[in-house]
Amino acid sequence: MTLVTARKRSAKPSPRAGGPGRPVDHGAWFLVLPALIPILVLSVGPLLYGIVLAFTDAQSGRTEPTQWIGTLNFQDLLHDTLFWESFRIGLVWAVGVTVPQFVLALGLALLLNEELRLRWLARALAIIPWAMPEVVVGIMWRLVYNPDAGILNETIRDLGLGDGRDWLSNLATALPAVIVVGIWAGMPQTTVALLAGLQNTPRELHEAAAMDGAGAWRRFRTVTWPALKPVALAITALNFIWNFNSFALVYVLTQGGPGGRTRLPMLFAYEEAFRYGQFGYAAAMGCVMVAVISVILAVHLVGRLRGGEDA
Repeated sequence: MTLVTARKRSAKPSPRAGGPGRPVDHGAWFLVLPALIPILVLSVGPLLYGIVLAFTDAQSGRTEPTQWIGTLNFQDLLHDTLFWESFRIGLVWAVGVTVPQFVLALGLALLLNEELRLRWLARALAIIPWAMPEVVVGIMWRLVYNPDAGILNETIRDLGLGDGRDWLSNLATALPAVIVVGIWAGMPQTTVALLAGLQNTPRELHEAAAMDGAGAWRRFRTVTWPALKPVALAITALNFIWNFNSFALVYVLTQGGPGGRTRLPMLFAYEEAFRYGQFGYAAAMGCVMVAVISVILAVHLVGRLRGGEDA
């Protein structure tokens, strides 16, 4: 009886050993606060304020107090064809940038992962667009697309392919032209993430597959891609969300024109808030976009969890 009792007592978790009875270390909160306070003040606080604002008739320049109007702004959004058209353009833009961006970045990462001469220089050059602010990128590409003296039209004229065109003001070419800029600007971060995933793949697996007679495509399909898939899914989801929320790049290039062909949802909400002064209505648009992004994140996380369970 004494031996059994001793074993039961020894099986109980000790507070010092990290069991349920361990006291909370309040000092750890002081280490978290410097990072937590900016998030609460600059992210969580404005988000909650925007949600509250979406249920009001807040406008700029009005002398009457703001009134609570419930879901009236969201009801108006359901019938706002311009907003849903911008939403469609935003999805086309996000998919049109994210998919080619990933394919090209994957090819570049595979190339930079090989033993090449001056590989360090190629890697440094590959991240230059990432180091440039979006405003600078937009101004630079406006010069490239300039209808009179832009390098693109000059090249077309030198090759005898025509007189060129005004790429950013043409209804047919404005959105494709902006998508090209988005692909170029976002490739470096995707390339770096994929290159890191490739370097974490053991070379022994490639050598074993090569000894078994597997070609380059088979080694990629059976060795490289399974190891790279978690990184690829994560960076693709983040890129889609980032691209869907784009503002500065498209604003500098076209300001949403011509004729609203490049008016992304963020641009539409910006115009409603700061050009027309409809703060409550713009906040409702922001809530809809947050809801869409939350759904995308939820689907992504569920897929990752299911993938982890299957693994």
